[in-house]
Amino acid sequence: MSGAEEVRDDTALPGELPGGGSPLAEFTTLRLGGPATGLVVATSDDELIDAVRAADDGGHRLLVLGGGSNLVISDEGFSGHAVRIATKGREYDNVGDGIVQLTAEAGEDWDDVVADSVAQGLGGLECLSGIPGLAGATPVQNVGAYGVEISELLVSVDLLDRRTGRVRTVQAADLGLTYRNSVLKHSDAAVVLRARFRLRDSGLSAPIRYAELARALDVEPGERVDAAKARQAVLELRRGKGMVLDPADHDTWSAGSFFTNPIVAEAELPGTLSRIAEEVGPDQRIPQYPAEGGGKLSAAWLIERAGFAKGHQGPGGRVALSGKHTLALTNRGSASTADLLELAREVRDGVRSAFGVTLVPEPVMVDCAF
Repeated sequence: MSGAEEVRDDTALPGELPGGGSPLAEFTTLRLGGPATGLVVATSDDELIDAVRAADDGGHRLLVLGGGSNLVISDEGFSGHAVRIATKGREYDNVGDGIVQLTAEAGEDWDDVVADSVAQGLGGLECLSGIPGLAGATPVQNVGAYGVEISELLVSVDLLDRRTGRVRTVQAADLGLTYRNSVLKHSDAAVVLRARFRLRDSGLSAPIRYAELARALDVEPGERVDAAKARQAVLELRRGKGMVLDPADHDTWSAGSFFTNPIVAEAELPGTLSRIAEEVGPDQRIPQYPAEGGGKLSAAWLIERAGFAKGHQGPGGRVALSGKHTLALTNRGSASTADLLELAREVRDGVRSAFGVTLVPEPVMVDCAF
């Protein structure tokens, strides 16, 4: 996508909407981004595969759009063709031993998938309620929230391999799923067509691991509760942080959490914690969590302790940290992508200056540099 070589060619792709310069801002939750040369909305596998193959065969740059909840697109837009995935369909298969496999087409709205699974009396996805975007994007960045990650539930995905033009099934274990990452995230080699998830038919949630959610449910960490009850509690927590999309609330005009929680290597962790303690004082507890190869720190906590409060404004007040959650960088209604990136750099540089920790952005950058 953004790293591909630019090829100027105005030939239309199958199913392309008339006229060039199709705006992309309306396809992102940030409501930012310039035009693409052309745009295809693919409502079936055949349309999607044909559009991708036609772009590849013609040497076009290609941007595959899902729900746009994890994208930052430049103000200049994308000099190439965009394909918006709009495929639909969900299937449930009882595979025995209390396990039901859910297959979701890539274009399914993710929260609709979660809501339907809970309505079917299935447990597993409820802690991932309220996350914007499409089902096909969830394995790409190993979506996670409130103590649950896609990697724990994913069985396999069907991929369109752009190198061969063929569709193949890839098992979850072969996707390199790590914290907010996978082999798919920074690669244009494949397009997700559908994903399969392993759920339980008990109607109970996954074990409640996240302390904030356990408190909201008034249970001990590790307990299971009714999946519908867990879903409702997660939605309420997310709404309180501006993390459930609402067109009338600019605090939700964001890409969700803009920065990942930094993982500090084990050898560097003591020195980093010591430096942070010197800045904030020895009496403050520094939130940290176990992580492979080191320790995970709270990006939101670091941002706030570096002097960036909720609602902190960027250029001209056109962008700001959410008034509900410091991890969300928001468009206040008249922003540009340049405004957003300027604020992101200010926050990144402020945290690095204060604590020596470099925050890494979670969204995918399309033709723009951070």
